[in-house]
Amino acid sequence: MFPVKPFALAASLVPALLVTLWLGCASAPARPDNPPVLTLQETTVPHQALTDATVRYAGQVESPVPGVIEKADYELVSDGQVVKTGTASLNVPVAANQPTSFSFEERAPYVRGPEDLKTLSERGGSMLLALRGTLTVRSGQNVETLPFAASRSVRVPRLPEVVMDSMDAARYSATEVNLTFRVGVKNPNPFPLRVDQLNYELVVNGKSLGTGQLAKADTVDASAAGVYPLEASVSPATWGPEVKQLIAKNVLTYTLKGELAGPLLKVPYSLEGTVRLNVSK
Repeated sequence: MFPVKPFALAASLVPALLVTLWLGCASAPARPDNPPVLTLQETTVPHQALTDATVRYAGQVESPVPGVIEKADYELVSDGQVVKTGTASLNVPVAANQPTSFSFEERAPYVRGPEDLKTLSERGGSMLLALRGTLTVRSGQNVETLPFAASRSVRVPRLPEVVMDSMDAARYSATEVNLTFRVGVKNPNPFPLRVDQLNYELVVNGKSLGTGQLAKADTVDASAAGVYPLEASVSPATWGPEVKQLIAKNVLTYTLKGELAGPLLKVPYSLEGTVRLNVSK
């Protein structure tokens, strides 16, 4: 028997090694030469309120081979800060060499709290709302992730203002005066304002005539004012036995104070004035 030379053994293993490598490569998915690309993207804001907004992302994907846009992992960004993360299931079929449109939207608070709302209102101007993240596109066994990001500028939310729209006083007798206040809530925003409640306390010449609500679960139109009436009587029953001497002076002072409340909204107010009793009945 002749001894086997080392170089001859090595040469005999080369074909088997090549076959093994070829089979290994054939079983692993190869990344396509031309992967899918994001050809168009934009963000719109179909709904904006004082503290929350709906942000919609739309785009187009083009791929050299058929596939499917499976999902979008995203962040909702408000004024540079991430306010929400999530995943949108898309499952949109992609035809080869054809732009494929897709979209998703997210509604979430874009204001983090009352102090954030106050800071934004004082700053004024505009801010950016954005959706960013990655798309998952599958073509057979190949999976590609495409980064995306698009933003839209919106007006900064502004706090409403409580004002005295008008007031009337009628002296019915020497011991009774009827007061009518019309309290306005001014909405400076280009979107409707939700009002949960408008509380008040009325004080006339240092004495409280009562507390209550002027509004509850109401909406003030965009760039408009809601007006809420309040009627009160200054009489012995509400003010005290010295009311005759008070009315005889023909001048009353009042303070109407309270709080306007809504989602992440607390606006205290105090309206003061003087009433001259020059109308009698």
